[in-house]
Amino acid sequence: MATTTTPDGIAISFTDHGGDGPAVLFSHGFLMNRSMFDEQVDAFGADYRCITWDERGFGETRAEGPFTYWDSADDAVAVLDACGVDRAVFVGMSQGGFLSLRAALAHPDRVAGVVLIDSQAGVDDAEAIAGYEGMLHVLGQGSDEERAGVFQVVSGMILGDETVAAQWIPVWDALDREQLVLAGGALLGRDDVTGRLGEISCPVLGIHGTADQAIDISEGVATVAGVSDGRGVVPIEGAAHAPNMTHPAPVNAALASFLAEVA
Repeated sequence: MATTTTPDGIAISFTDHGGDGPAVLFSHGFLMNRSMFDEQVDAFGADYRCITWDERGFGETRAEGPFTYWDSADDAVAVLDACGVDRAVFVGMSQGGFLSLRAALAHPDRVAGVVLIDSQAGVDDAEAIAGYEGMLHVLGQGSDEERAGVFQVVSGMILGDETVAAQWIPVWDALDREQLVLAGGALLGRDDVTGRLGEISCPVLGIHGTADQAIDISEGVATVAGVSDGRGVVPIEGAAHAPNMTHPAPVNAALASFLAEVA
């Protein structure tokens, strides 16, 4: 594990897994941390330089105030700078995809390609945002029992796998309440970049669970269709919102094909 400090004073924690191959930067989803990509690092570490990192509010990286996914895109580039990497393929799950799209817009020379795992360019509708705001309120101010109830609901949405959920719920229980509120502000307050997708010139692949309740696969399809070099969306049958953990074999197969073409 290493850290790098951003211009606004955030200490970003990351792991450069090493190797001489093309660089791949893995960006995790909300509530998660860099370890959610362990299966991918194991699969690709011999041929690619895999870099994983903790985004603001999660893992070993603390948020010091409100932030946006544009800030997170800058954080990702700061990690590449710390690793001495000029360009990388950005692989992002959910919010990791949100920041990866913004990195492709703000730092196109640093992004060799983007893989969106259950992500989108748009924003949630008003009803969904209201529901998430209620959950976030409980996570920030609710009792331990109320928080446990929210985590049970969220585990079904994100993972849909009781075995994997049993590994992550204790991690979520330990999350700092203030950090969750700050990270939740970035999630729920994000801007819609759909209208800018045509500016993204690098190749973009989608990988999406067909049973995703958080972001429907149609949103992933629309996002990839909006860029100039979309490589389609690979459906992961029966998977929920985090197929790279629950269905690693088909996800890794799709990643392998894309990386062989663009990395």
